[in-house]
Amino acid sequence: MPTAVLAADPSHAALLADARLWRATSLGASASPCIASGFGALDAQLPGGGWPTRMLSEILQAQAGLCEWRLLGPALGRLLQQQAPQPQPMRRKPVTPAPAARPPLLLVNPPQQPHLPGLRAHGITPQQLVWVAPANALQALWATEQAIKANAAGAVLAWLPEARPAQIRRLQAAALGSAAPVFLFRPLAVQTQSSAAPLRLILSPGADWQLQLHILKRRGPAHAQALRLEALPAELAALLAPRQLRPATVIAPSIPAVPKELSHEPKPAPSAVLARPAARAASLQ
Repeated sequence: MPTAVLAADPSHAALLADARLWRATSLGASASPCIASGFGALDAQLPGGGWPTRMLSEILQAQAGLCEWRLLGPALGRLLQQQAPQPQPMRRKPVTPAPAARPPLLLVNPPQQPHLPGLRAHGITPQQLVWVAPANALQALWATEQAIKANAAGAVLAWLPEARPAQIRRLQAAALGSAAPVFLFRPLAVQTQSSAAPLRLILSPGADWQLQLHILKRRGPAHAQALRLEALPAELAALLAPRQLRPATVIAPSIPAVPKELSHEPKPAPSAVLARPAARAASLQ
């Protein structure tokens, strides 16, 4: 029924004014807390203004291990620092405070060994890192599902290249009860498969230290344009020369123009050109 017809009926006016009502032509809201990604252009295109919790975020790449941390590092670093418990005020009798326990960052089946100095640059300490290396795809799925159901991690990152749509649906059902963001990394070839993940993105490296994102699925209208995010680490920016930080320019090769007097010069026919060696050989006989 058209919206105008519903608005004319007083019984439906309250329904249309409800903030929980979502129109497919507008970007949807999020009933659960969202985490700012650290990229304003990306937050503006995500329902709720950031990475969602209580649902899966599926990130597709042509090659795993290239851009994950450049995309998620800013958000995960702030998330784990904010979730650290605050120290208790000092009592009359001085006591040695226990080290503040922070929620772990759980990695399931990463393609490479985590680079600790790079994680530390994002504010993630080695003590917060839990690395699970399953022996096969079934164990990776089981570990991911148990980590989501435990709801004890600051965030769950799982690389599941062989997961099937039914298994993704099971993980999404488990994520509904988890307060931590859950990120699944899968190959680009599965973009045509159905997926229960409410948010699906294609991630690839771009030019000039950028990241390029395509939003395949979200709660909102289709997003056809690519997002280009500046993702140059601050530590690397301090080491690069100013000319290396400027956008690259493509210089087209200069081709000399053909002189006007030669542009209409008649060319010998191919048969005459090919006949010259034969005529030369006949004259020498």
